[in-house]
Amino acid sequence: MSVLVFTENWDRKFKKLSFELVSYARGVADLLNTSVLALSVGPVEDSELMKLGQYGASRIISIDRPELKNLDNQAWAGVIAAVALKEDARVLILSNNNTGKAIAPRLSVKLKAGVGAGVSSLPVSTEPFTVNKRAFSGNALAQTVIRSEMKILTLLQNSYGLCETENRAVIEKSDVQADTGFLKTEVLDVQKQTGKILLTDADIVVSGGRGMKSPDNWGPLVELATLLGGATACSRPVSDEGWRPHEEHTGQTGKIISPNLYIAVGISGATQHLAGVSSSKYIVAINTDKDAPIFEAAQYGIVGDAAKVLPKLVEAVREIKK
Repeated sequence: MSVLVFTENWDRKFKKLSFELVSYARGVADLLNTSVLALSVGPVEDSELMKLGQYGASRIISIDRPELKNLDNQAWAGVIAAVALKEDARVLILSNNNTGKAIAPRLSVKLKAGVGAGVSSLPVSTEPFTVNKRAFSGNALAQTVIRSEMKILTLLQNSYGLCETENRAVIEKSDVQADTGFLKTEVLDVQKQTGKILLTDADIVVSGGRGMKSPDNWGPLVELATLLGGATACSRPVSDEGWRPHEEHTGQTGKIISPNLYIAVGISGATQHLAGVSSSKYIVAINTDKDAPIFEAAQYGIVGDAAKVLPKLVEAVREIKK
């Protein structure tokens, strides 16, 4: 019996998200009195793979096959399922990002496993296996009992701290086979956006709403994001009006993000918007309306006009960075 954690890599490197997953898997494994196996798909150097051992993985299984170089939900799910069965995994852990959300349902069918999607803490019980997950757009917690022999959990980003351990990991190159004969598409070239931090990868996000009053007022907000090394975002009404590109829209119908710091400027905090940002570690709200719902979700709040507050924040950050 073991806990298997799928660790996604980006350009052959692991991000904090992967280490968070392994730390969480270690916590689950301790509850079950078992070990953690970390699975990596794609070409990753051994020195990078060994980093997973710093967070509790006792074995690191690496699968590097040409046909698996690029994400294909069906192919990756087949490989992960094959490893889970071979290693007698009882709990399978993935991130609750776009990749995890695409693969987890396929794994559920292949392995006849119940899914706890979007968990943010360790199981509250192992007999029966019970987890808490967010419900009603993050406004409530639902207690879910998973009764299948194998369980699948997807973890919300930034919901579990990094826990470093003594690194005694062993790397194994696996030749496990899964049916990939159905792959008919060949990826010839991948072009990635450069020169701008991706919204879903950013640790800091500065976001604006209708309280910014005009697209001409976005300068200080963009400058603040740049000084903080973060990304810019917006509410849906802003993108609908064409003030900002739709790729910056966060919320239930936009991008779901979980940065360490989310600064909401002129955003009232409707339920649909909070559904996309409520997993942020810290939320700072700036709004003229002291009764705006955003203040209920925020750890820090400033009641004031963005046109006056933002320039002062920019000036303060400049001073700190001198």
